[in-house]
Amino acid sequence: MAVLKQQRRKRGVTITPQPPKDLPQDKPLTVAQVTGTTMASFLATSPVPQLLPVTSGNIEEKILNEISEKTHIPMWGVIAIFVAIGALCLCICYCCFKRVCKRKKKDSKKSLKGAVDLKSVQLLGGSYKEKIQPDMEDLQDNMECNDVEQDSAKSDQKLGRLQYKLDYDFNTNNLAVTVIQAEDLPGMDMSGTSDPYVKVYLLPDKKKKYETKVHRKTLNPVFNETFNFKIPYSEIASKTLVFATFDFDRFSKHDQIGEVKIPLNSLDLAQTIEEWKELTSVEGEQGQENKLGDICFSLRYVPTAGKLTVVILEAKNLKKMDVGGLSDPYVKIALMLNGKRIKKKKTSIKKCTLNPYYNESFTFEVPFEQIQKVQLVVTVVDYDRIGTSEPIGKVVMGCNASGTELRHWMDMLASPRRPIAQWHSLKDPTDAADN
Repeated sequence: MAVLKQQRRKRGVTITPQPPKDLPQDKPLTVAQVTGTTMASFLATSPVPQLLPVTSGNIEEKILNEISEKTHIPMWGVIAIFVAIGALCLCICYCCFKRVCKRKKKDSKKSLKGAVDLKSVQLLGGSYKEKIQPDMEDLQDNMECNDVEQDSAKSDQKLGRLQYKLDYDFNTNNLAVTVIQAEDLPGMDMSGTSDPYVKVYLLPDKKKKYETKVHRKTLNPVFNETFNFKIPYSEIASKTLVFATFDFDRFSKHDQIGEVKIPLNSLDLAQTIEEWKELTSVEGEQGQENKLGDICFSLRYVPTAGKLTVVILEAKNLKKMDVGGLSDPYVKIALMLNGKRIKKKKTSIKKCTLNPYYNESFTFEVPFEQIQKVQLVVTVVDYDRIGTSEPIGKVVMGCNASGTELRHWMDMLASPRRPIAQWHSLKDPTDAADN
């Protein structure tokens, strides 16, 4: 053996001990992997292995390996999860950035709209008012012109016209007034049509008032209804006949379209008069007809039980009865049979208001055979603690009523067990019930 070594040394061949076969060749060797005489001989003959530097890549690999081992997820799955989390964070940041940019744009637009550049104002100096602000005299002239145009528009606005006939009988002192038709009425509803009817009464007393039937959705209604007034010939000269045209609305105040006033002293009643008259606008706030206020209530009748239920809902625009310009209103309901009061009820008192709200219900026992004979009188009264309470206005319901009151009553009878609500204009409490 010694001889062979010497021969090899002479030839220049060096012997490099080989590491054990069970050790990996492509990885750095550790002390734990080499043991015994093999380790000693290997260290003597082989170069010292270089240790790999610790880098961030190695740390990341170690972290990924640890996560993969603990969660039992493959390495590619762990990497995919981290990539998805990173993409989600980027999307959130991008959305926040876009929102901030939009807000800044909006704020800048608002500031540009509402702000005035102070530098430009200073540069304009005394000419700023001349260049930007209009002359006050021009504004006043324009306002005056607009007022004139509005007044002329109001005067030019056509309210339609009404045809009527008058026939006075000197023997019976009876004035027969016939409302024939109307045409070219303005549209008062959203649909461009109206539900017109006509009230006929005499001034100054207004004791007797009549109403035509309501004609639905038309601007050219044909009425052909006749009403009779008993007037002595000696009083004819002091009377004025009024045709007031209204647009019917079940759930709100009826709008007055226009009116025709005819002083009877200007007519020759010796012959029958038939003519057309243009409707004119109403003087004051809806004329004298609505000065007492309005009341809303519902009626419900159950024929099998013989019960009439009245629900007083509210009132509005009541007449001012107190010194302070208000009232203390309550509502009194009286059930009449053959002109005699058989039952009466009343609501609570609402203090210091012209628009009281009640929503109070009252029930009357009315057998079916009497429902055609009874009358319901609804009166709004101003309460007075010291003196006597004064009535503000009233509404008379029943089969002997007329106009909207009769229509409301008939709707109730036509819809048993169902409450029917409607607004009514209060009438003079001193007037007798319309027969």
